[in-house]
Amino acid sequence: MEERNGSAPILFQMATGYWVSQAIYVAARLGIADFLKDGPQSCVALATVTGADATSLFRLLRALASVGVFSHVQGDCFALSRLGDSLQTEVEGSLRAMVITLGEIHYQACGHLLHSVQTGSPAFNHVFGASLFDYLQQNADAADAFNQGMSNLSSMLAYAVLMAYDFTGISSIIDVGGGQGKLLEKILQFNPDMRGTVFDTSSTIQRSQEQLGTNTRSRRCSYLTGDFFTSVPQGADAHLLCGVIHDWDDDHAVTILRNCRKAMTRGGRLLLVDMIVPDAASPSFSKLLDLNMLVMNGGRERTIVEFCALLNTAGYKLTRIVPTMAPQSVIEGIAN
Repeated sequence: MEERNGSAPILFQMATGYWVSQAIYVAARLGIADFLKDGPQSCVALATVTGADATSLFRLLRALASVGVFSHVQGDCFALSRLGDSLQTEVEGSLRAMVITLGEIHYQACGHLLHSVQTGSPAFNHVFGASLFDYLQQNADAADAFNQGMSNLSSMLAYAVLMAYDFTGISSIIDVGGGQGKLLEKILQFNPDMRGTVFDTSSTIQRSQEQLGTNTRSRRCSYLTGDFFTSVPQGADAHLLCGVIHDWDDDHAVTILRNCRKAMTRGGRLLLVDMIVPDAASPSFSKLLDLNMLVMNGGRERTIVEFCALLNTAGYKLTRIVPTMAPQSVIEGIAN
């Protein structure tokens, strides 16, 4: 039956999944979706503006149309599909930058997953000769794609967090490892009396301000640079860490959390925005993301039990876990 209708066995489809992911990456890197935003285009026209080979580009778009990323109109003409809309650069919910970073440094590191499983060490270091964040400091293009990808995800996640978590009683907040500050910007937008500070490395803040230009001045949040392994700014009612703790193993994570605890005011809150791995043997994206964290930086996704143990070691009591509409939850803690 599968042979007659052209479908491959499911396990084979899963094993060749990187064919699709790399095809999507190439379309994102070439900016195909941006050139299709005003209507269908021929592959000859698209090849001219992207510098690609027209015949090969046709084969790429035909393959992606077969999985719904683009629409094959007729002949060599293709159009955007609803699924492919997110590959545009300047749209709400854009995933273009994330797809590019996934298709480049993530893809190369994941190709050496075997190294991580055999050694317990990040394959990224093995492939690139440096840790992830050291590499990003030395390679501006890779850093821009990575940071913009994280920023895009933070913008989308912000609404899920705001709908789920009540920020009442928090007058000031520090976004630790906040990158471009997209998440904090949305939080401040919906909480006009709150003050906010983005805290990240000097290189990240510098790139963020260069990309935002004059828009930085109109924002209500301030920017501070530093190293969260050394210290974290004091004087806020809450310290927010979105997608930070899962980047690190337990020892590094505890160091970051202890520095946040030292900086907390009396009655302050710790807010972690991360996925929680279900204990049950059920399908969960968090279990695949956990492998990616192993490969990229030696980090990990955690179960509720593991989060409790981590917070307890760092001197916190887990007060509640607030699920959101996104895969992430808000994990709230207070100092013991």
